[in-house]
Amino acid sequence: MKIKICGMRDANNIKVIDALNPDYLGFIFYEKSPRFVSEEIELPETNAEKVGVFVNQPMSFIIHMVQKYNLLNIQLHGDESVETCNLLSDLGYDVIKAFQIDDDTKVEEIMTYKESCKYFLFDTKTKNYGGSGKKFNWDKLNELDFIAEYFLSGGIGSNDANEFKNIKLKNLIGIDLNSKFELKPGLKNKSLLREFLVNIKNHQ
Repeated sequence: MKIKICGMRDANNIKVIDALNPDYLGFIFYEKSPRFVSEEIELPETNAEKVGVFVNQPMSFIIHMVQKYNLLNIQLHGDESVETCNLLSDLGYDVIKAFQIDDDTKVEEIMTYKESCKYFLFDTKTKNYGGSGKKFNWDKLNELDFIAEYFLSGGIGSNDANEFKNIKLKNLIGIDLNSKFELKPGLKNKSLLREFLVNIKNHQ
């Protein structure tokens, strides 16, 4: 199970959390997010792969930030088109397309992106494009699992580690952690994350 820790922005905290050996660290370049990474913020080198998170932003801005921070992974968390995903994939980036899920989500709409992205990410539907700390109905994953490899996001907390030992889904390849592991927006709790990662490893 791959681990992605999203919403990082403090340099010292990034180093501390990177030492826990997650697979990915996510950096949000969406100015309406409380975890927004502005151009003035310097990001340290990490062992984890960096993921840039964007929401309905111009291609020129995405490319600028990707080059500035030397990113290989791009997460599109808004209403971006298949064409945008294709363009970024053709440029050599690994695209993670996020979809906001509720009971009314149509699988057919997600299917159209299958050839354009490396991974999907399924998050809880909100008006603010994530960061709500709320789960969607995980039973919906039974409908989504056949589409492509994906990360599960949305309200996952330290008490959920045991849940993953009972989930039998072939395409669930990663977990995205954020608000439930924070001291405040953008500052992660090392102790909670370390405990969760140990529990996940023990259940694999």
